Amino acid sequence: MRRNLLDLPDSLTVSAVISGLVAVLVGYAGPLLIVVQAAENAHLNHGQLSSWIWAITVGTGVSTLLLSLWYRQPLLVAWPSAGAALLVSSLAQYTYPEAIGAYLIASLGLIVLGFSGLFGRVMEQVPKSIIAGMLAGVLLKFGTGLFKSLTTAPLLVALMIVAYLVLRRWRFRAPSIGTLVVGLLLAGLTGQFHFEHVSAQLTVPVLTWPIFSLRAMLGLSLPLFVLANASQNAPGLAVLRSFGYQTDVDGTIKLTGIVSLLTAPFGSHGLSLAAITAAICVSPEAQPDADRRYAAGVAYGFWYILFGVFGATAVTLFTGLPKELVAAVAGLALMGALITALTNAMAEPSEREGALLAFLLTAADVSLLGIGAPFWGLIVGVATNYLLTYKSASRAKEIVETKLPR
Repeated sequence: MRRNLLDLPDSLTVSAVISGLVAVLVGYAGPLLIVVQAAENAHLNHGQLSSWIWAITVGTGVSTLLLSLWYRQPLLVAWPSAGAALLVSSLAQYTYPEAIGAYLIASLGLIVLGFSGLFGRVMEQVPKSIIAGMLAGVLLKFGTGLFKSLTTAPLLVALMIVAYLVLRRWRFRAPSIGTLVVGLLLAGLTGQFHFEHVSAQLTVPVLTWPIFSLRAMLGLSLPLFVLANASQNAPGLAVLRSFGYQTDVDGTIKLTGIVSLLTAPFGSHGLSLAAITAAICVSPEAQPDADRRYAAGVAYGFWYILFGVFGATAVTLFTGLPKELVAAVAGLALMGALITALTNAMAEPSEREGALLAFLLTAADVSLLGIGAPFWGLIVGVATNYLLTYKSASRAKEIVETKLPR
């Protein structure tokens, strides 16, 4: 930790700071709006919504700062968007104190899982090509979203794409940063910002005393625990390993579980490893030196703490940006990560079928049993790879014996 603090100023380049900001922008543009929808459906008041946003964003920032500095890796944390989607339809079925109790139980489950070491051992058995195929499937929708946004804002998006390509041609180290600046200038000149209702107000966290009920544990705690690991921790670890980071996932789960436990009484439904936003900060565009790329995680954590302090105000700020600008920035910022994922997925000839099925299933965005496509992409990819490459012990022995000189 001390060594990290000493070289942090040199590692914290402009590209690292902006990459962290772009990752936060992507988080606010989608997953946080699901939280707002869940709060509205459950009829939470403004104070409870602001406290919820404060808890998950400040918790995300603090966790990311600690993990990135301790492990010297860009270990990004996020709140499970799949869990938030579950709450859109389920939260209204319980009292708010019952939901808080369920969040606490789910957090304890994460802590126990981290100490058991089980998650890390299971993920060690997944081939890297399958992980890369799943990651490519996750990132594909951002690439296609870039061109879909052309239909509603052709001039803005087209000029952003041209700016990105020109900067790449000039070998600009982080072209997505310049593209963001171009997009903001164009949006400002054409009057596409909508900041009429933005006002800076500090959030006052609301502490809610929990009520523990069996029905909330079964209906909220268990699904949230499963979704955090299947839809976030597994893909998040996949992103890190695709870029060569051998992460202590069990230590990460322990810390996110502890922070989730501390923030649950203020409305947090839990924290886990980030996946999509992590792909932005683990890319060489964020920081060319992989050993210093942790600085992008530090910047990400700082931005989240800053915006989290203002709670729901930050939501109105980010929703005031044109959605096409956000889609274009996300798609272009993730280009490098998508190229890396596709390359790694096809690198091993014997594993290509499994990697391809993992990619296609994940890209199809098929959910089953309330669990998102990335988890099922991994399962199908691993099963396919096992089916096509598995050799029984006796058969393997026969093959070896036939190759031995007589």
